[in-house]
Amino acid sequence: MTAVTEQARVGEARIDGTRADGATVAAIFAIVLLIVPARLVLKYLPLSLTPANVVSLVAALLWLCAQLTLALGAAKGRNPVRTALFAYFTAMLATYGFATAGPMESDELNLADHSFVLVVAIVGLALTVCDGVRGYRRLDFLLRTLVVGGAVIAVVGALQFLFSIDLTRLMELPILRYTTEGDAFVLERADLRRVAATTGHPIEFGVTCAMLLPLAAHYALAAGLRGERQLRWWVCTLLIGCGLMFSVSRSGMLSLAVVALVLFLGWPNRWRLRALLVAAGFLVAIRIAVPGLLGTFVGLFTNLSNDESIQFRTHDYAVAAQQISRHFWLGRGLGTWYAPKYQIFDNQYILSMVETGIVGTVAFAGVFVVASYAALRSRFLSADPVVRNLGLTIAACLLVPLVGSFTFDLLSFHTVTGISFLLTGAAGALLRAVRADQLAPSHASGPTTEVTR
Repeated sequence: MTAVTEQARVGEARIDGTRADGATVAAIFAIVLLIVPARLVLKYLPLSLTPANVVSLVAALLWLCAQLTLALGAAKGRNPVRTALFAYFTAMLATYGFATAGPMESDELNLADHSFVLVVAIVGLALTVCDGVRGYRRLDFLLRTLVVGGAVIAVVGALQFLFSIDLTRLMELPILRYTTEGDAFVLERADLRRVAATTGHPIEFGVTCAMLLPLAAHYALAAGLRGERQLRWWVCTLLIGCGLMFSVSRSGMLSLAVVALVLFLGWPNRWRLRALLVAAGFLVAIRIAVPGLLGTFVGLFTNLSNDESIQFRTHDYAVAAQQISRHFWLGRGLGTWYAPKYQIFDNQYILSMVETGIVGTVAFAGVFVVASYAALRSRFLSADPVVRNLGLTIAACLLVPLVGSFTFDLLSFHTVTGISFLLTGAAGALLRAVRADQLAPSHASGPTTEVTR
């Protein structure tokens, strides 16, 4: 046995112990991202960074350091998610360099710097999950943490919606400050409250719940297959489902529809029937508990022609086309198109085309397309029904940012962006675990190049 292989085996052995690893760092990120209100940033910094941004920057640094050694158990070698993340980072670096090479107004230059720092953070986090979360047990630990965090913020949203109790007002720490003033966590629509819980906007809260709901349902179903207790995971599923309803978000419901379609195509018939019965019972309970809520959702889709939010989203296409034509390939600069200086584009693809051009837009969408492929590939390669369903669930969740980017500027919202890139890394980690599981036991213990390919 070579010295390099022996060192790799030592690193892998440490992962199986109590030593912190990539899953630990990513779980801390998930808790901070979901629990700390999105509009709270750290004081005394030249950039507006949330605590979750800081954790993800630390994760990026740790990932870089781990790549310089084989003793820490970080995976090496090819992975489609890793490649897609590198391509996205390269595209963002190119558009940042192109924009800052010439003269820029100081406000736009500052925002370009800030946006590039956030790119480093989210890419570093995704790579930490992809390469630092080794094995099914650690991946489950991370995703279960994400589900529990989603249930917690769903309770925060429920208190806002049902009782006008806003717990986010109690979460401001001495080292934090609000980026904007006002009661942005609770809005109104059709005489009903639209709540954001700890996220930045009710739309973001709804889309976040739509991404976490299938994960909660997966762990409830997985517990049943393994003969474990299911109740806690069904409670999390119920709470997150209520959070989605209380957001009163059209984007959230569209995201849920996409997720449901993917899951129904991949689930066995008995699971489909169970899901339909549960959904029907849930809707009946919502109709009784909150009269008028279901009618409001129906009105969101039947009154599109008179909806002011739809008209606002479409009136700025001419302005966008003009800006895109000026900088088609690399855009005018990441983060440089902002309100109130410019018109808001409630469409991430249009905003990306303006700021990062066709190169950046394709790279952005490519991250989630490739990650969805990796998750589905894991489903195809594994014979374990729990792992197969996890692959299908992650793939369904990763379609949400692809679809949601048509209805709101996704990258402007830190919570849903963080979850999207965390799940992107999870898709890569799952594929690594499935491929390692296919190898002979004598070869499956070290993060060598052969193991991780």
